[in-house]
Amino acid sequence: MNGEPQYEYAMPGANTREAPFRGVEGVRTETLVVSGIPVERSTGEFWTSGQRQGSSLHEVSYRGCFKPQLPAFFISLFTKGGDLVYDPFSGRGTTVLEAGLQGRHVVANDINPLSCILTRPRFFLPDPSDVKARLEEIPPNADGKAEIDLSMFYHPRTEAELVSLRNYMRKREGEGTLDHLDEWIRMVATNRLTGHSSGFFSVYTLPPNQAVSPERQIRINKKRDQAPEYRDTGALIHKKTLSLLKNVSQAQGERLRRAGENALFLSRDSRETPEIGDDTVQLTVTSPPFLDVVQYSSDNWLRCWFNGIDAGQVEGDITVTRSLTEWRRVMQQTFSELFRITREGGFVAFEVGEVRRGTVRLDEVVVPLGVRAGFSCEGILVNLQHFTKTSHIWGIGNNAHGTNTNRIVVFKKEG
Repeated sequence: MNGEPQYEYAMPGANTREAPFRGVEGVRTETLVVSGIPVERSTGEFWTSGQRQGSSLHEVSYRGCFKPQLPAFFISLFTKGGDLVYDPFSGRGTTVLEAGLQGRHVVANDINPLSCILTRPRFFLPDPSDVKARLEEIPPNADGKAEIDLSMFYHPRTEAELVSLRNYMRKREGEGTLDHLDEWIRMVATNRLTGHSSGFFSVYTLPPNQAVSPERQIRINKKRDQAPEYRDTGALIHKKTLSLLKNVSQAQGERLRRAGENALFLSRDSRETPEIGDDTVQLTVTSPPFLDVVQYSSDNWLRCWFNGIDAGQVEGDITVTRSLTEWRRVMQQTFSELFRITREGGFVAFEVGEVRRGTVRLDEVVVPLGVRAGFSCEGILVNLQHFTKTSHIWGIGNNAHGTNTNRIVVFKKEG
């Protein structure tokens, strides 16, 4: 584990009250009025994927997640060592992992229990040889078969290995003997269930942040004239372990362990988090569910099966709605809770995307919600990125809309 990433962001007077994002080369700042509130909107390239080497630990796929450069930017700007960083919609844990790497305390919350399964293990890094040894201890069942038809995804031997691994994890969890090593293996296996290369357990399918339906996979197999080949699940888990750990330094591993030992990993509604104390959080960096852009249960049904989670219930709990009125109502209540837990002088960086081809600008919807909760709006930061292939997932074909643009509304709780 070596090659520690560097955190370098050229920002003027980090905590200045007036126009905190002015003065960066190539950034255009304008004043607009949103619901009667004057707001500075700064547009430019504040960070790039090549600006700093991201940690290999982030290479865990999850639908709708932002790049680690985004939370790293705000963590470097608005916090110092030992501060508490929070994400109420944690997803794969990008914000809290980045905070842990920088020596901050963390709280992660997501109503989807998959989030904790994908996040917590990366705070307790294993020795790859221990992973290999544990995998060899898991009782095999050559005749193992899932209770649902997975033949369109997996070779029978691969399916038997997956079922053995699933049964082992569920038994250990039920006994209360699941340890950090088990959790790491479960996390990696969850990430390797399906994908579009031989590094995944499945036949060729969509990228790993989307699990297609069995019916659609049958059509893909027919179109590509393919059938599932055997994949050695243990070997692939060990290989992915090596990849995740490849550029993590010993010092970073220690920082993560210390953060993990004191962390809260919650699975709650963002509007009610009583485990988090009043006036304790220095910085929240988050991206909430958008308006019907991401269908979490249909994307995660196979991951939910593997982990014994009711995908339908998760979908019902997550705020994915076509109603802007309902989305606004839920986010207003979330901001009220964020105001309670944020300490004086603390910040919230609330990232929203352009949805419905730019006809709904959620950044302008969010501004009055935060102000009404008691925050001051420090400005809107629009980070422009070069077009990426990921945008095609949402039907985006140009640089004007979609995931290549980050819109972040920054709030502060005044002293």
